[in-house]
Amino acid sequence: MQFRNMKLKLITLIFCYLLGQFCVAQTQSLQNDVSLDDKYREDQFYISVTYNLLRNKPIDFTQNGFSTGFSFGFIRDMPINDRRNLAVGLGLGLSANSYNQNLVIDESGSAYTYNLISDFEGDVSKNKFYTYVLELPLEFRWRTSTAEIYNFWRIYTGFKVGYVFYDQSKLRSDLKNLKISNNSDFNSWQYGVILSAGYNTWNFHFFYRLNKLFNDNAKLNVQPIDLSELRIGLIFYIL
Repeated sequence: MQFRNMKLKLITLIFCYLLGQFCVAQTQSLQNDVSLDDKYREDQFYISVTYNLLRNKPIDFTQNGFSTGFSFGFIRDMPINDRRNLAVGLGLGLSANSYNQNLVIDESGSAYTYNLISDFEGDVSKNKFYTYVLELPLEFRWRTSTAEIYNFWRIYTGFKVGYVFYDQSKLRSDLKNLKISNNSDFNSWQYGVILSAGYNTWNFHFFYRLNKLFNDNAKLNVQPIDLSELRIGLIFYIL
């Protein structure tokens, strides 16, 4: 557990350092470049807020409450034509996601067990799990911007890979509380397609995960838990 917490802190520190270095480079570039007309870049920092929907649900599995996601990071914008309205973006970001649902995760020896709240003794007031992910988005970008126009249409689509560096599940009831961190049954890697589209500040954001949240060791009533996810929300770009 101590090693995993050190890993979490190390990844966070590395990300903050890289983000700081990127900000310094961007500031120096703006100070030194007096002619930005043919060198401008768009939308290199982002913040997104999403509602997380779980897919491929087992029988009697339900979501309850509001499952949210939050992410932020930067994407290096690399225009590929003279007009600079077409670009490739490669980025680095962090995301935190919560999932309110009725799946009870517990430990039994060196393994994990999965049951539904309906089979759990006690009055459950809270049950959710969280994932914290280091993300690498790769986008193909189209927009109607110029060096002088800051309100424009955009469509960005591509692929995102993520590494789950920390996870936690929590249950609170009148009989007992459960708290499990770094469950090895969670898939460490996630990947899926992304789409962002909109005008000016308000942009729709979509992430469709292509692999499962859990590996094949996670079973509910001897059946593999094939949960995946769809995130829908808003993304805001700056710089």
